Amino acid sequence: MAENEVVGRVVSGATWEQFCDALKTAGREVLRPETPATELDRAEGWRYLTRLTRVALEMMLEHGNPDFPVFYQASNTTLKIGGDNPDNVYWNATIAGDREYRLHGTRGTVKYLSFATKANRYAVDGTLASTGELDAPNLKINPDGTFEVWVSRERKPGNWLPMSADSTMLLVRNTLLDRETETPAVMKIERIGGPPKPPPLTAARIERALLSSAAFVKGTAHTFADWVQGFQAHPNQLATIDQTMFFKAGGDPNIFYLHGYWTLKPDEALVIEVKPPECEFWNFQLDNYWMESLDYRYAPVWVNSHTARYNADGSATITIARENRGFTNWMDTDGHTSGSMLLRWTRAKSHPVPKVSVVTLDKAAAA
Repeated sequence: MAENEVVGRVVSGATWEQFCDALKTAGREVLRPETPATELDRAEGWRYLTRLTRVALEMMLEHGNPDFPVFYQASNTTLKIGGDNPDNVYWNATIAGDREYRLHGTRGTVKYLSFATKANRYAVDGTLASTGELDAPNLKINPDGTFEVWVSRERKPGNWLPMSADSTMLLVRNTLLDRETETPAVMKIERIGGPPKPPPLTAARIERALLSSAAFVKGTAHTFADWVQGFQAHPNQLATIDQTMFFKAGGDPNIFYLHGYWTLKPDEALVIEVKPPECEFWNFQLDNYWMESLDYRYAPVWVNSHTARYNADGSATITIARENRGFTNWMDTDGHTSGSMLLRWTRAKSHPVPKVSVVTLDKAAAA
């Protein structure tokens, strides 16, 4: 009887209406009272929901079969979630904890390469908990640059990426210091012992995919709206805070995250002075209110350990302003008057707190 009810809902269009109604409800996250009501911020908020919808359908429907995993991107130049890293090339695949997989490819030349399995619960409680980690220093590479990784719950010889019973996503991070010269890893993934071909689409699967997609949009938007609301309580700061919240949402345990909220008047600049710790990699990025990196394809909105210009003592001065007055490391606000920001470092030996100051543009230029 229950199966017939699902078929009835799909055939009649009731499932589609429920999907659309749920997406409409997600719009409340954009209209929260603390969100900025400027033309730009609201327009970006609605675009943000379309982007979340797009990636949710890729994740839950088009590439949602764990028997036939395919790498897709949940973050790229036009899909941005939770302070996406402009220096990263991300790859995701749908997996299931009761299956086994083989991942193989070539290492590439990226500075940092990591693999993780996750329990993707953004649609349920806004979390993306780690269920297994493997990164480049522990990856055995063949002399020709190729590698093979076994993804399973039971330990395997060679490169092994653990899963748990609730693993549903594989996440790969390629971190490039220079996108123009470095090559990300090239990979494929396949299930071991799976069926020869996918079954025809059913009412149950389309209903599950549509409703899960809508729940993902709402859950993801809600999670990061809550984060920014918390950052707003301490504007124009980058403070050392408990990392647990970030790891629960999918953060890399090798990375230390310093999030913040910035807000400036037209004649003001935000000056960040930081002496990066001994680490494998660091970068700073400017984001909009929705925790999307600003469009790094066209504007200087991020800097990393390779591109930064340093002071004589090894520190870096980063200046956020609407225009460049000859600043050493200038971050373009790109028409925004507020947003979020993020400083991260990988495998750092210490975690210094940057000095952050709001000054006039004239004073910043004279410094």
